[in-house]
Amino acid sequence: MLTIGYIGNGKSTNRYHLPFVLQRENIKVKTIYQRNPKNEKWDRIEGVNYTSNLDELLNDEEIQMIVICTMHNSHYDYAKMVLEHNKHCLVEKPFMETSEEAKEIFALAKEKGLLVQAYQNRRFDSDFLTVQKVIEEGKLGELLELEMHFDYYRPEVPEAVNEFKPSASYLYGHGCHTLDQVISYFGKPDDIHYDVRQLLGSGRMNDYFDLDLYYGALKVSVKSSFFRVKERPSFVVYGKKGCFVKQTKDRQEEHLKMFYMPENEDFGVDTFNHYGVLTYADDKGDIHEEKVKSVNGDYGRVYDDLYEAVINGKAKTITDEQTLLQMEILETGVKDLR
Repeated sequence: MLTIGYIGNGKSTNRYHLPFVLQRENIKVKTIYQRNPKNEKWDRIEGVNYTSNLDELLNDEEIQMIVICTMHNSHYDYAKMVLEHNKHCLVEKPFMETSEEAKEIFALAKEKGLLVQAYQNRRFDSDFLTVQKVIEEGKLGELLELEMHFDYYRPEVPEAVNEFKPSASYLYGHGCHTLDQVISYFGKPDDIHYDVRQLLGSGRMNDYFDLDLYYGALKVSVKSSFFRVKERPSFVVYGKKGCFVKQTKDRQEEHLKMFYMPENEDFGVDTFNHYGVLTYADDKGDIHEEKVKSVNGDYGRVYDDLYEAVINGKAKTITDEQTLLQMEILETGVKDLR
């Protein structure tokens, strides 16, 4: 049994972590720390201890790992505190505010023989897993270009912000999802072209980014905007023999927002209308077009991997090197914005 606790009792803990953890019989949630119980907005979970005394959580010898689900500007301080109390640590993303902070936290964990990693749950998005399946089946031929989009039409968000903060940028907030997907599958790029903008002007929020990552002849483009009335496809993949278009995103977040939880068999599962379309030429030059059944996503697989790492000593799936590379890309992308 892996016994864990949480720092933070807000949306992150209750929407993106607990629904998956509570399904796993080999993980026990013992304690949740909330700084101010007067702000409590989520129903309490039977059998879980709630506290506003951080020392109670940190000094509990039964708890092996603590999950940090707070604002990113507190990740460094909390992670350091957790490690200094000799507990493994899982940190929401963006992992830290800078790569230097990340290096320090990884070094401290290594010194103490502990595990610390980012909660990169989007590695287990249905659309991303389906793209991998299509690539590996080989019908696209040699890969030439991959585009991934994460679009909103929420102009009120950037319009309400009258200052620029790197760690509160759109690149940090959403690039931490998509960049990790790219790095996890394709590795370190040969080169990167950055187009990171403040569409409302200097001194405002970063509300748009378009990063091109080059892997030999392959270009992987990561694009996002707050001003897209009509979303672009989630993924478009081009090869020498064909292309694959996945219009819709993974549905886990959609269902979680409706409080339709993972205990339902069809949670997060694509219907036929959500399936992507593969178009390709066969060896005879004939063109085929077919729907591709989506691979089911599961954010809880992050916890499965952590269980194996903490309890059974297996290597981490989400490595320090991958997280550091992501942090360096995020930093570089916003360094010239003011």
